[in-house]
Amino acid sequence: MKKVKFLSAMFFSLLIAANVSHAQKKAIEKNGIKLTPVTDSPKFPDAGLKMISPVAGSTVDTGKVHFQYELTNYKLTDQTMDAQDKHCSNSAQGQHIHLILNNAPYLAKYETDFYEKLKEGNYVALSFLSRSYHESLKHKSAYVLTQFTVGKPTGENKPVDLTKPLMFYSRPKGEYVGADAKKVLLDFYLVNCTLSEKSYKVRATINSTEFTLTRWEAFAMEGLPMGENTIKLELLDKDNKLVENPYNPVVRKITLKP
Repeated sequence: MKKVKFLSAMFFSLLIAANVSHAQKKAIEKNGIKLTPVTDSPKFPDAGLKMISPVAGSTVDTGKVHFQYELTNYKLTDQTMDAQDKHCSNSAQGQHIHLILNNAPYLAKYETDFYEKLKEGNYVALSFLSRSYHESLKHKSAYVLTQFTVGKPTGENKPVDLTKPLMFYSRPKGEYVGADAKKVLLDFYLVNCTLSEKSYKVRATINSTEFTLTRWEAFAMEGLPMGENTIKLELLDKDNKLVENPYNPVVRKITLKP
């Protein structure tokens, strides 16, 4: 009898898990544009990233700034194991680091030691590990958020309170051609906040069509027209008001070609 109860409980648990998985994968579709959550990617839960240079809060000389990271349990330049199954734009150079400076378009880095030429000013640097198809790893040890100054501080980029809710734009970016234009990855990075129906949300406006996102996950976008497309992301609070920070909202344009 105990064995039967155990098997029944296990079957029930598996059924619940399957239903949850199905719910998470449920697509949102409006005006011919479909967003499907990407929930089945390899997780790499033990992967870790630390920034050694520039040191947080430091001031470095103008010119080429030295970036150096410590990486654990993750291999840059490897192809992520399910890359062929994603059917979206994939880096031929493999897994990498996304470096986002002051929420500008990210720099893809395939090594942990490099130099980047930066102008004078304050810099907020978000670095996170990326799968080869540019989907971010979203657990705590997979990212570093820091701030430093290059040369003399300027009024253009002011220091930012890194303890407040922040959202950074990651994908899509640039130009998509042929098969890559059929399914385009939408991904962003959140710090100091979580999404839910009753808490923070992200409003994604794609060519004037609005989607409200209440889970932090990447989405596969389908149905985008050829030519220029506009992506606008807004981090909203529990009252659906825009969260005040220097990077909110953010608007980017991409181009799709046959």
